[in-house]
This record gives sequence, C-alpha cells and structure tokens, in this order.
Amino acid sequence: MKMNLIKKFAFLLITTLTTSSLFAHALWIETKKTATKGKPQEISIYFGEFSENEITKTDKWFSDLKDFTLVIITPSKKEMKLKSTALENKYQAFFTPDEDGVYTVIMQHTVKDVYGTMKLDYNSSATIVVGNKSVGNLAATNTNKISVYTENATTLAKNTKITAIALYNSVVAKQQKVKVIAPNGWEKELWTNENGEFSFTPIWSGNYMIEFSQTEKSAGEHNGKKYDEIWKMATYQLTIK
Repeated sequence: MKMNLIKKFAFLLITTLTTSSLFAHALWIETKKTATKGKPQEISIYFGEFSENEITKTDKWFSDLKDFTLVIITPSKKEMKLKSTALENKYQAFFTPDEDGVYTVIMQHTVKDVYGTMKLDYNSSATIVVGNKSVGNLAATNTNKISVYTENATTLAKNTKITAIALYNSVVAKQQKVKVIAPNGWEKELWTNENGEFSFTPIWSGNYMIEFSQTEKSAGEHNGKKYDEIWKMATYQLTIK
C-alpha cells in the first residue's frame, strides 16, 4: 500500500512538473510588419520561452504541436490556409499579398493529449500592412477565441505609449492579467481595464511579445481522456522602431 502511494505521488509530481514546463513555453508568430504586393512574405512559427531566448528545435515539439493551423485573412476577409515547412528551429510559411490593406495572420492548435487534468489550446496572431491602407485592421478579423490586438501595430515607436486590447470569446477581457516581454527578456505583468485595454511604453527597439492566457473551468473528454480545465494562451508580436 505504501509503495502504491509513493508511485501515485511520483506520477502526480511528474505530471505537474511536465504541465508547468509546458506553461512556461508558448507558440508565437514572427513576421515583418509590412509587405509588398506581389512579393512573397515569410512567416515563422516558434515554440519555446521568448523571454529567455530559448527556442525548442522542431523535432522536440511535444505531442502533435506541429499540426497547428496557420491562416491568412486578407483585407477583403478572404481566408487562405498556409502550408508550413519544418526547419531546425522553426516552421516556415510564405504567402504573396495581392491587395493593399492589413492582413491578419492567425495560428491555432488544440493539443491532442491531455496534460494532468488540462486541455491545452495555443493561439497566436500578427498583422501585416501592404501599402498605406488600413482596410481590414479590426480586432474582430482575428477568429481565434483568445487574442490581443492593437490598432497601430505598424507605427509603434520607442518611448511612445502603446494601448492594446485583450479579447476572450469575442468580447473584451476585463480586469485580466497580461504579460509584456521586451526583446532583451525584460517582462512586466499588466492588468486590463473595464474596456479590456492595457498600456505600456517601450523603451527599447525590436520585437516585443504579448502573452495572454485564461484557464476555463470546463470538464469533458478529449480524445478519450478526461479533463477538468481548458488552458488557452494567445501571443501577439509587436515590432517597435
């Protein structure tokens, strides 16, 4: 009996540590914030710990994480599913814009396996501007259930205040925690207001990452395994001049 209890405790400890290590990692999109009509635009998908500059090699991605869905939504609201190719440290995809305006890139994946008692749902997004038009630049263009959005993603500058919005299930996420991570690994936790807004002033140039997660108390069964909660994360790239 004592040995069975020890084995059960060890299993629970390993499961907890494994799940916690997954939570420390995220899937995110990196791409240039502007593109040129008629020229291929590269989109990269990474998995790892952005703040630590820790990139997990693609052959080490857990479960079926590599089966994520990557979609481009054009300024005229056409959806194009992109095929990605595995490189050593990332997945790479290309698309060629054919109209001016704002393109929204969205990635989503619900992990096949249940970890501990949780179902894991990864989401990411980015916006790309072609020409000088703002057509298509709407938070609602992003069809993911959890997301982050800022209206002026292509004109952000160092030492200038940025205001963004967190959304969950198509409505603004009030009084929720978000994390801002700077290019050098500096990070800060912020809280959204009644309008789902949060603000910060970047003091360094480069790529910033916004992380927003929610844990939903919802019991069910996923691929034959029971779960008690659904953990959802959204990441959003901001490029600061």
